[in-house]
Order: sequence, then structure tokens, then C-alpha cells
Amino acid sequence: MALPSTHEALIYLMVITSASDRDMTNVELGRIGEIVRSWPIFVDFDDNKLVETARACQVLLHEPAGLSGALALVGKVLPHRLHDTAYALAFEVASVDLEMRFEELRVLQLMREHLELDSVTIGALELATKARHRTLT
Repeated sequence: MALPSTHEALIYLMVITSASDRDMTNVELGRIGEIVRSWPIFVDFDDNKLVETARACQVLLHEPAGLSGALALVGKVLPHRLHDTAYALAFEVASVDLEMRFEELRVLQLMREHLELDSVTIGALELATKARHRTLT
């Protein structure tokens, strides 16, 4: 299998997060699409390739190496300077429906380990995302 592009690796992390509880909700899928269309990191990604990229990730997850293989592959592709961005993307998808199940929390934990993020960075990214999703009620 060819290595995914940096953009594809970032999308893989969002898809992995959404699929972690075996229920890729429309809210999560919609948020992935919004992120790809609006975050600067994806400015030169052809969003017409989003569905194809998501499917490639799902195929990868069903291979014998499964989740650990997918995370290792992403780790080979992502430059260290994008590890915090990658986690921010994944956490954004996990938190968009305002409910995190055990499976999502476990996948996020594995991502933090693979991305070798420190607790201060993790806390800052998670707090910023939670603050962005708060409502008055």
C-alpha cells in the first residue's frame, strides 16, 4: 500500500475518531467535511477526494493490522510539527456531538501516544475545542 499524503493522513485520523464507536454519525461526518473545506491546513486539498479518502481509511482499518497499523502509517507520514494539529482535528470530530463514548476516548488516548503529545498541549487543545462548542444552555 502506498503511503497516504499528509492531507489524507489527517483525514484518516478524523475518520478513525468518528468510526471508533462503530457509529459514524451525520454530525461527525458533516464536521469532517466542514473542517476540510474551512481549516487552513486543507487549503490545497481537493475536497472532492474526501469520500474516497474516507473509504481508503475504512479499508485500512479492516486490514489485519487494523487500528494500530493505521496509526503507525499516519505516524510515518505526518511531520512532527503537525502532530498538535492532527490531534486538534481528531478531538474536534470526537467532541462535535457533545458526547464522547469510551471507544472515542480510547482512540484519542492511542492517538496522543502515537503523536507523542505532552499533557500541556493536549489540555490546551481539548479546552479550546470544548470552549468552542459551549452553548448558553
